[in-house]
Amino acid sequence: DKQLKFWDARQPTPVGQIELPERVYDLDVRGNLLVVACAGRHIISYNVQQQPREHSRKESPLKYQSRCIAAFPDMTGFAVGSIEGRVGIHYLEKVPNKDAFAFKCHRQDSNVHSVNSICFHNFGTFATVGGDGVVNFWDKDNKQRLKTFPATQKTITAAQFNAQGNMFAYAASYDWSKGSSFYAPGTPNEIFIHHTPEDEIKPKGKKSGRK
Repeated sequence: DKQLKFWDARQPTPVGQIELPERVYDLDVRGNLLVVACAGRHIISYNVQQQPREHSRKESPLKYQSRCIAAFPDMTGFAVGSIEGRVGIHYLEKVPNKDAFAFKCHRQDSNVHSVNSICFHNFGTFATVGGDGVVNFWDKDNKQRLKTFPATQKTITAAQFNAQGNMFAYAASYDWSKGSSFYAPGTPNEIFIHHTPEDEIKPKGKKSGRK
């Protein structure tokens, strides 16, 4: 319905409402930063300290439909994933020695899968999960892949780290990317819990060049 609503769980009606330019595909809140990914590749950020105020309105750096979005833990920007197996890293303000970029992921040979969820760890590293049934851990600052999980037999639709950062949960189920004809009734939906030691998710620093 192109509406962004704010709720107080103690009340039956929203305490605030903002009309958006298009349908909402995903949103994320980190501290005072709210980022919203809409149809038409609109990305809108808000400062939600006290009364929500629009901070910026941008076009996604990716060419295809947005599927997921996540704010950086330090609130300086966001990562957005698309249906075309790409992630865009974007800063809302100029950050010294850090520039926006995009990279390909969740692709197998000529098959391109959607990035279904992005979630950040407190270290500033992050995970992506996709339609290929794969989990990846990434370090955006050093532009490195930290870990790849073996592929599951089903698409992965959602993921999140716990507050302490030592547990990672992800859900495997059909994501409807191929329509109802590919849905197999009776196939169980599954949730996996992965213990995440620091050496899997902590930034490793830039790789030194070969001499």
